[in-house]
Amino acid sequence: MIAWPLYAEQRMNAALLTEELGVAVHSKVLPKKKVMGREEIEKMVRRVMEDKEGHALRTRVKELKHSAEKALSNGGSSYNALSRLAQQCQVHMRRQEVPAEAIEPTCTQELNY
Repeated sequence: MIAWPLYAEQRMNAALLTEELGVAVHSKVLPKKKVMGREEIEKMVRRVMEDKEGHALRTRVKELKHSAEKALSNGGSSYNALSRLAQQCQVHMRRQEVPAEAIEPTCTQELNY
């Protein structure tokens, strides 16, 4: 992937993809500062398609893909977290169906502790 930030938070996203996740390359010149020439674009494409750096990027993408599949599969961390959220939503919805006086104590109940 070639990160090509132009607007707003895209610089942050490009930095995340290139520096943190290691799944993209970016140009030496910021596209916003100057018009990018075809030579610079060619260099980036060759880095991704032909160089060892491109092979490392593709390997890293495959690792992240397998990690995401594992997290989303039955019993994975994301699957479990989403299941817990769904259960909490169901409990909350059931509480909304119960009349308020059944949940909140009355004034006389509060005085009898």
